[in-house]
Amino acid sequence: MSRILIAEDEERISRFIEKGLRAAAYTPSVVADGITALDYATTGHFDLMLLDVGLPRLDGFTVLSLLRKSGCSLPVIILTARTSVTDTVAGLNGGANDYLAKPFRFEELLARIKVRLRENSPEDQGRILRCGSLELDLLTRLARAGRTEVELSAREFTMTELFLRNPGQVLTRDQLLSRVWGYDYVGASNVVDVYLHYLRQKLGADRFVTVRGAGYRLVEL
Repeated sequence: MSRILIAEDEERISRFIEKGLRAAAYTPSVVADGITALDYATTGHFDLMLLDVGLPRLDGFTVLSLLRKSGCSLPVIILTARTSVTDTVAGLNGGANDYLAKPFRFEELLARIKVRLRENSPEDQGRILRCGSLELDLLTRLARAGRTEVELSAREFTMTELFLRNPGQVLTRDQLLSRVWGYDYVGASNVVDVYLHYLRQKLGADRFVTVRGAGYRLVEL
């Protein structure tokens, strides 16, 4: 049974996550400040940490930096209300394994937890998702279209991962919006189309087929 450390100072959110993880057969522990989070994370007693950026006493970015400087490779998923590209890049470059913006669906968080735990298991190091000549390395967060290696933004990575986990299936705009941006996203209404355009430019236009009136499908090339 995997042990998950929840570093979150908003009690409503930590209780929500803790309850969901227990229902999913994980063993969660909750801390509410950065210093305690760092102390717990370095004990070696946990398999993954969910780390809020806005923690008191020591912010999440500092916790992550000190954790990595200590040589600790504990998988970390950052949870934050900050959604700027700068914050996303800072988190990932600082050693986070994933980055999830609040608000989010618990189902998405659970899926990401499962992926990161599998990545950290000996039998699944270097996990790669494939569909034809398209590959996505979940450890390096790099995509490969044929022989071309492609860097993806955090949103592009999440969208590509979602398509690769559902090859050949039609994903609706609402499904993509809720899984990539959160169920109550209130930004631009065409954001899915914009990011799909980015993926077509980077990974190949013919891979992502528009199914008129239904959604989009990843096809094998």
